[in-house]
Amino acid sequence: MMARAEEEADRLQRLLDLEDWQVFYVDSTLKHDYTLMVGELESLSASKVSNSSMYMAVQDKWMERIDAAYHGIFDDRQWQAYLKSGAAKAQKARQKRKAKSEGLK
Repeated sequence: MMARAEEEADRLQRLLDLEDWQVFYVDSTLKHDYTLMVGELESLSASKVSNSSMYMAVQDKWMERIDAAYHGIFDDRQWQAYLKSGAAKAQKARQKRKAKSEGLK
């Protein structure tokens, strides 16, 4: 996960023309949040949870937190470019899954 976080930080640096301090915060955010997300997923797995929507909910929760952190790190131009690079579509998909799961409760 650490290598994946570094690769993603590098990709975003190239895509969004991030400053060095922004890359540091992106990398730190990803390493922290990916570690906690993997821990939650492993906990579900160890508990023999077989409902795939529970795993997706954990991933969605952490991706929402990552996006919230990015919004504070990126300037307006970078945020808009990030959204256009596919993040807006991913956010809509997460919102749709959340609405669907809340509708089932």
